Amino acid sequence: MSDMKDLGLGKIEHIGIAVKDLKAAEQVYTKLLGCKPYKREAVASEHVITSFFQAGPNKIELIQATEPHSAIAKHIDKRGEGLHHMAFVVNDIAAEMARLREAGFQVLSEKPKLGADNMLVAFIHPKSTGGVLVELCQKQS
Repeated sequence: MSDMKDLGLGKIEHIGIAVKDLKAAEQVYTKLLGCKPYKREAVASEHVITSFFQAGPNKIELIQATEPHSAIAKHIDKRGEGLHHMAFVVNDIAAEMARLREAGFQVLSEKPKLGADNMLVAFIHPKSTGGVLVELCQKQS
């Protein structure tokens, strides 16, 4: 377990936006942000393809489902396109998951998994965070 100073959420790593049509959304966000996406990446375990934009110090992740049963497809069916999650940097994802569980938050997995951008990730259910899906992100060494 790490020191207490290493626990807690750090800076916002990115904002995730669920989209139906990645190519169309990339065109909109290219115009909006004044820059093109710097990376596209498939995340097979989540059945999505992502597109990342760097806007100043911030990252925006557009997420399109590749399978109709994926969490993103279900999210869009239920809520439509738009904000999907807020992602935060953590120093020790396993310790942070344990801390949040102990604090009463509903962590959606037992262990972190590999996500986009070479990150270990875990999600906190929006029912326990006031309606916002929260992603924990730890850069892999």
